[in-house]
Amino acid sequence: MRLTGKTALVTGTSPNICGGIAEALADEEANVVCVDLNPEYAHRCAEAINDRGGHAIGLVCDVTDEDQVRATLDRAIAEFQGVDILVNGAVLFNRKGVLSMPLNEWRSQVDVILTGAFLFTKHVAQKMIDQGRQGCVINIISSAGHQGEPGNVGYGTGKGGLLNFTRSVAMELAEHGIRVNSLTPTATDPAEGTERAERWGVEWPGPRLGERRRGMLPDANKGLPTQQRPSPRHYGKAAVFLASDDAEMITGFDLRVDAGAISRYWMWDPGAAE
Repeated sequence: MRLTGKTALVTGTSPNICGGIAEALADEEANVVCVDLNPEYAHRCAEAINDRGGHAIGLVCDVTDEDQVRATLDRAIAEFQGVDILVNGAVLFNRKGVLSMPLNEWRSQVDVILTGAFLFTKHVAQKMIDQGRQGCVINIISSAGHQGEPGNVGYGTGKGGLLNFTRSVAMELAEHGIRVNSLTPTATDPAEGTERAERWGVEWPGPRLGERRRGMLPDANKGLPTQQRPSPRHYGKAAVFLASDDAEMITGFDLRVDAGAISRYWMWDPGAAE
């Protein structure tokens, strides 16, 4: 097992992307601290891991509140002595465009994505340095952070900023042996998230692409070169790789698990018949 003896702290452990990543890290024998503002997501994620023979705790935290971030990290260290892997996945979905987005909602959305990652990275990295742990940070991006998605200005801006946050912090923490990378998912197949929500016994509203929008493809698979959306288990495998010694020489890098979405030439319709 590639993560035996390591402890991972994962923020935003809904049944979808980061819930899948948390379970994948646990499957490689990492201890997992499941963090979410929603108590059910935090606690049920941890319970699911423990039910599978792993070791996890669930903690409720507002990632934009520095006192709560500090307290969450203290709890994690009290339980597992330290943190080796940080996954910044907390997010606030609010699909609005620049003309319709109220200022307070803009600030809230960007605050969760960017300030949450900043606070957890700052405090976890300092603890790693104090304890002499050469750990890693993985920031969860989105294909919307690479491309201009209309009507989703706060999300795309936050995720785009997180890309350069990754590169900047990677340069700063390299001297301490702490690697910082990002992982880019795209529109995700909902089947696994639905199954996980049922297994956890929680309500999950489904993927953010669930509603139809003007100008968008009716089938999300049709815009992907693979003609199939990734699932959380695919992101989990990528996160395990980035967290493991297999990636010991990788830092400041964005690993895209996006079924080719970002590389696709804009004029090409992969779903069209020849």
